Amino acid sequence: MASLAPPAEALRRRIAGEVVAFFNDAERGQEPIKSSPDALCPPGGVAWRVHGDVTSMMVGGIAALLLQMLHPKALAGVWDHSDFQHNMHGRLRNTARFIAVTTYGARIDAKAAIDRVRRIHDHVHGTLPDGTPYDANDPRLLAWVHVAGSAMFLDGWVRYGEPAMSLTDMDRYWAEVAPIARKLGADPVPVTTAEAARLLRSFQPELVGDERTATVQNLILRKAPDKLRTLPIQALLMQSAVDLLPDWARRMHGLRSSGFGRPALGAATLGLAGTLRWALNPR
Repeated sequence: MASLAPPAEALRRRIAGEVVAFFNDAERGQEPIKSSPDALCPPGGVAWRVHGDVTSMMVGGIAALLLQMLHPKALAGVWDHSDFQHNMHGRLRNTARFIAVTTYGARIDAKAAIDRVRRIHDHVHGTLPDGTPYDANDPRLLAWVHVAGSAMFLDGWVRYGEPAMSLTDMDRYWAEVAPIARKLGADPVPVTTAEAARLLRSFQPELVGDERTATVQNLILRKAPDKLRTLPIQALLMQSAVDLLPDWARRMHGLRSSGFGRPALGAATLGLAGTLRWALNPR
């Protein structure tokens, strides 16, 4: 008869199993993306480091959605052409898998994923409520989605994974993820932290906080996926994401930071990050 695993090991396996199940749909035969030596992002590079941490990527991913949806055209594409209101978990899972395969996966698999997204974008176009046309293949709109998302992933890693990260490595991150954005059709694509900051600022006059953004905000922050809801970390991750947003974006959403509670919230999130790193990367 096989011996039972020690309590700590049993707990580690349970946590790891829940994380794997959250990001991979077993009913569709999905398994974690395997790292490849010919990945689009340099193996062992900065992007591998940033995108490999579950907690900071979850916080950064939630913040990225909140930031990206402030652009009316980005929001319209999701609003008019997806089932996000009924399947937020599916959207989060698909986004996470796309990031994983384009960061770590074999080049042929990454190209297939990018081609699939581009085919979807071919059908995503329409008009805003004010009559302004939008098209998901618009290079500048794709640039917004890329820079807003990557900025939040990087900021999440710096806050909860590597507070002393050098500017050189931050620049390397932008350079390493740039080819993915270009293959998706984005233009311009920043390759340094300074370029990314300038590009983000250039978009601010185009951003809007309205009833649609409020609806999406509520879906993201209040109606988390069912499996996440069963864990005691939901509120922690959501507020950490709100705190990660730039001040101006938080104001546009009408959200408040945790204020004097921010140090305690940050400590709790760091604790969660440490627990998940232990569970997923035992040594």
